[in-house]
Amino acid sequence: MPHALSMPAPGFQAIILCGPGSSFPTFTANPDENPKALIPIANRPMVWYPIDFCYRMGVTNITLVAPPSSASALTAALNTNPHLTGLPLPKPDLLAPKDLDQNTGTAEIFRLPEVRAIVKGDFIVLPCDLVCELGGEALLEAWMIKEAGLGGATGGGDDFKGPKMSRGGEKGGRRGGLGVWYETKGEIIIKGEETDFIATSPLEAGPVPPSKSSILSHVSKLAYSVPTDTLNDITEDKKSLPIRHGLIRANPRLRMLSSHRDAHIYIFPAWVMDMINKNEYMDSIGEDVIGWWSKATWQEGLGDKLGLRRIFDDPSPAKAEDNLLENNPQHDDIDFSNLSTTWTSKLEESLPEKSTGIESKLVIPPILAYVQPKTKAGTTNPLIRRVDTAPLLLSISLQLAKLEGIDTIGREASSPFAHQSKVAYPEGIASKTTVTRPDCLLAENVTVEEKCSVKESVIGANCHIKQGAKLIRCLLMDGVVVGKGCKLTGCILGKRSEIGEDSILQDCEVQENLLVEPKTEDKNNKLMSSEGMEATEQEIQESFADEEAAIDAEDEEGISLAV
Repeated sequence: MPHALSMPAPGFQAIILCGPGSSFPTFTANPDENPKALIPIANRPMVWYPIDFCYRMGVTNITLVAPPSSASALTAALNTNPHLTGLPLPKPDLLAPKDLDQNTGTAEIFRLPEVRAIVKGDFIVLPCDLVCELGGEALLEAWMIKEAGLGGATGGGDDFKGPKMSRGGEKGGRRGGLGVWYETKGEIIIKGEETDFIATSPLEAGPVPPSKSSILSHVSKLAYSVPTDTLNDITEDKKSLPIRHGLIRANPRLRMLSSHRDAHIYIFPAWVMDMINKNEYMDSIGEDVIGWWSKATWQEGLGDKLGLRRIFDDPSPAKAEDNLLENNPQHDDIDFSNLSTTWTSKLEESLPEKSTGIESKLVIPPILAYVQPKTKAGTTNPLIRRVDTAPLLLSISLQLAKLEGIDTIGREASSPFAHQSKVAYPEGIASKTTVTRPDCLLAENVTVEEKCSVKESVIGANCHIKQGAKLIRCLLMDGVVVGKGCKLTGCILGKRSEIGEDSILQDCEVQENLLVEPKTEDKNNKLMSSEGMEATEQEIQESFADEEAAIDAEDEEGISLAV
C-alpha cells in the first residue's frame, strides 16, 4: 500500500496509450489480432506492466486508449488473460476513439473528443511498453511536494503562484508537471536505442533535507528536451549547438545530458489538456508538449504564443488561434561548441533585460524531471525501460527471467515483476535434459524433451521443445514448437510458430503462425510470410510519407527547432 502522503487526490487518473507497434513489424503484422500492447514481456502481456505500475502507486482509475481495430483483441485479453484478470479491481476501462488510427500522434490523441471527455483533472500519461520497477508513489510524492501545493497551498511553491487561482488551482492554476528520464548506458546497453538530449536546472534546496528513500535529490527543472536525432540534425545544419541568452539567464546552472531517454511517464496538471487542445501543431507529447513547455519557462513571449496566459487567467478552455507556434524572434545565439556536461554562466550580470511589452510577467510552472542517477558500485537501480524494439524485448525479458520466484524468497522480498515460480510446470521437463533455472523462465504446460539444453531463455505457455534442441538467449511466445536437433541463439519466436527439425537460427525473429522449413539456416533476419512482408513494407512507406509531410509542414509554418 503506498504511503499516505503519496496517495493521489480523489479523481486522479491514468491514461495508458496503446500504440500501433510499428517498431515490432514481425509480431504486429496483423495489429487487429496481435496489437503491440499484448506482445509478451517475460510471459506477461506488455500492457500488464504499466497497469501494475498504476495499482502500485494507488491509482485505480485507469483507461487504456487504443485504435478501434485493436479494441476486440484488448477486450478479450482483459477478460481472459490470467495475468490481466489477476490484477486488482476495478478493471481498467478501454477507450477506442473512432478517429484514432495507427498514425495518430500521442498529443493528437488528447484532442480527440472522446479523450477530452474523460480527463477530469490532474492525470498521468503512460506508454503501453513501459517496464518500471521504481514505485510510482515515489514520483507522485515528489510531484505533490514540489508542484501540487504541499507547503504551497494550491499551486506549488511561492515562485509559481499566479494572479488568479480558479478551480482549486487546477485548470486556472499553477501546478507544474513531472516526467522521468532513465540512463541508457547502465547495466543494459542496447545498440541503436533511442536517446534524448535534455538540459536541467537544479531546484532550490528546501529547509528540510530529503530522506534517503526520497527521489527529490534527483529531481530538477527541465529547461530543454529534444530527441537526440533532432539535435544531431540541428548541430549538423548549424555546425554548432546554438544556445539562447534567455536560457542561460534563466538557468545559470545548467546540466546537459545526452545518454538518457524519456520514459514517457508524465504527471500532468489539468491545464495541460487546454494547452494541447489550443495548439494543433503539437503532435507528440514527448517532443512537442514537453519540448515547448520546457522552453516556455525561460523563453520570453513563448508562453503567450502557446496561449498559456489565457489558460491560466481564464477558467474556461481557450479558443484556438492561428500560427500559435510560429516562433521566430531575433536570434541571439552563442556558439558553445565545446560545452562541458555542467556549466555556469555569468551572462545574467552583463546582459540587459528585454522588454516584452506585457503588463505583467507570465510565470509558467515548470516541468520537473526525475533523472535516474548512474548506478553506484555494488548497487543496482530500479529497472526503468521503454520496450519498443525487438532487441529491447529480448533483453528486458531475459533480465526479468533472472528474478527469483516468489515461491523461493517470498512475496515481500521479491520484485514486483517476479513470477510465482521460475518453472511453472516442472513435470514437463524430461529428466535427461538441461534447463538453467537461475536465468530461465518457463510458463505453464511447457514440454522439454530429453537431451535438450535451454539456457538464459524465456519460454511461453504451451510450448514444445523436442529432443536434442538447444536454445540460448531465446524468447518463445505461447504455443511455439521447436523441432528435433534445432540450434537457436538470440531468437524471438512469435506465437504458434514452428521451427523445422535441425534448423540453425541466430539472432532471428519469426512471425506468429509461421512454419520454418526443416534444416533452415539463417542469421540476423526477420522470417515472415509474404503477406507480413508486404504489410511491413507498406508501413515503412507510410512512415516515410508521414515524416516528409511533417517536415514540409514545419517549413511552411516556420517552426523553429533551434534552442
